[in-house]
Amino acid sequence: MEPGTARTAGEGQPQKRPSRRTVLAPEVRREAIVEAAHSVYVRKGIARTTMSDIARAAGVTRGLVYHYFPEPEQIVDAVLDRYVEGFVASVREWDAHRQVGRIDDALWDVVALFRHHMAERDPLRVDLLSIDNAALYRRYVDRAVEAVVDVLQVTTVEAYARRHRIEIVHVRETFVVLVHGLLGLVRTHPDTPPHVLAAIMRQTLRLDPSAPDVPGTDPEPDTASTEARPDDPGLPARDVSPRRSE
Repeated sequence: MEPGTARTAGEGQPQKRPSRRTVLAPEVRREAIVEAAHSVYVRKGIARTTMSDIARAAGVTRGLVYHYFPEPEQIVDAVLDRYVEGFVASVREWDAHRQVGRIDDALWDVVALFRHHMAERDPLRVDLLSIDNAALYRRYVDRAVEAVVDVLQVTTVEAYARRHRIEIVHVRETFVVLVHGLLGLVRTHPDTPPHVLAAIMRQTLRLDPSAPDVPGTDPEPDTASTEARPDDPGLPARDVSPRRSE
């Protein structure tokens, strides 16, 4: 009998032994399971996916899946965290490229950012909006809002505070309410004009686009404020001339 084979009881026919599972570092194995879960969720939907489905897709035992994720909700959260991380990464990128003193431009860019993330219609996002996943969607939005506000607080808010007086109190709580509200508004009323969303942000945060960049100095003239945007007259046109970077 050849090495690596065994006879099946009662048949006398050689049968290949199961190959041994590849040993991976714990963090690598965990990510592989999360990736497998994502693929199954996209194919079957979250509510119809079992831990056995995920184990088969990952090529591991169901017990190993439970070892890394004792509760099914934990693996769902791990998958959704990837979407949250993508949202946060785009906020960080926006903050890194925004221009000092260009508050109107910043508002427009934030509106575009929110619309982009709310408009993505991959199968898992669509499945999240189903009635079966209502509680899960709320949990996902809560996690996303907290993560985004965490980034804004240590980047945009601090940078703004170095140049302007912050006119609101309870800054973090205000941002949480604002981001929650914008996400809900864009989801339920996707045709809301961009200038309306930008105006809501300006009013809520009490932003002053004419405030000086450095306290104690006069504001620089903003040539962009003299011309209305052709596509949306509610905000001034974007200045295409070179700008100072932060």
